[in-house]
Amino acid sequence: MAARAAAAPVPRTTMGVTIDCYQFGRRRQPALEFAQYCDSLGAGGIQIEVPADLAYARKLRAFLESRGMFLDVMVTLPKEDTSAFERQVEAAKEAGAFALRAACLGGRRYEVFKSLDQWRDFVRDSHEKIARALRIAEKYRIPLCLENHKDWTVDELAAILKQYSSEHLGVCLDTGNNLSLLDDYRELVERLAPYTVNTHLKDMSLAEYRDGLQLVEPVFGGGFLDLPWIVSTIRNARPAARFTVEMITRDALKVPVFTDPYWVTFPDRNGRYLARAVATARTHGWAGALPAIERADRETRLRLEEDNVIQCLNYARDKLGMGANHA
Repeated sequence: MAARAAAAPVPRTTMGVTIDCYQFGRRRQPALEFAQYCDSLGAGGIQIEVPADLAYARKLRAFLESRGMFLDVMVTLPKEDTSAFERQVEAAKEAGAFALRAACLGGRRYEVFKSLDQWRDFVRDSHEKIARALRIAEKYRIPLCLENHKDWTVDELAAILKQYSSEHLGVCLDTGNNLSLLDDYRELVERLAPYTVNTHLKDMSLAEYRDGLQLVEPVFGGGFLDLPWIVSTIRNARPAARFTVEMITRDALKVPVFTDPYWVTFPDRNGRYLARAVATARTHGWAGALPAIERADRETRLRLEEDNVIQCLNYARDKLGMGANHA
């Protein structure tokens, strides 16, 4: 009986999984192996880099299509020479990718830039990269989705999308990142939902510390984000949008909003944003001890990463209407 139960098929969900969930265990796992692993969890798709190898891309596509799974391909925005980027996009298209996911900034705005001039240089450089990438995405007729990656405020990203006004430029909407920029998550979702093609769905909580706020990433249902409302809002605006969990199992991230350096690149923001964020932290703050992941041993971290993703997939299936029968 135990063996039969162990062999029972995993209940499926339409929720995908990004490789970013696995900061410790599977970070460098090849795309096909990661797809097979996520299939074993009952996931509906994956988000990962795909090598610029058309034969490999076809093999990946065959597996994903056989399992009814979607694919989002993570790409790096191109510099002046776009040839490597185009090979990435060609492979993504061959693999049957639903969309591309890109970020303009690899780090965090308030940590990377030490002056307003540095930020303005980044903005100019980002626009050049977006324009180059978008031309290629339009050529291959595949959506290029910019993640709000602790770089753009909701006002700034909405302006970028409006400026280019292309059916092939959209958003990979991360539901937690902009808390670090003091944006309200409901305003973020409402304004960016019409552009949302795929997501990094996560729940969040906040805690205070001496220099500011700490971002805590709990499993779905453990934070203060209204996940059913988020999903409903996106679905109403973009029925074809794909949902992908980004459950990063890590210590809380410190955001030093009480220090002068944090504000260097935010000349147009005022105390209203800070007051709102602090009030949210005090009303919906994290209760109990903060996560202590970095001090855990390897086996514990591996287990926590996997368990947390599985909990989120189960929540998506059971509480967010993402069972396979809802596809």
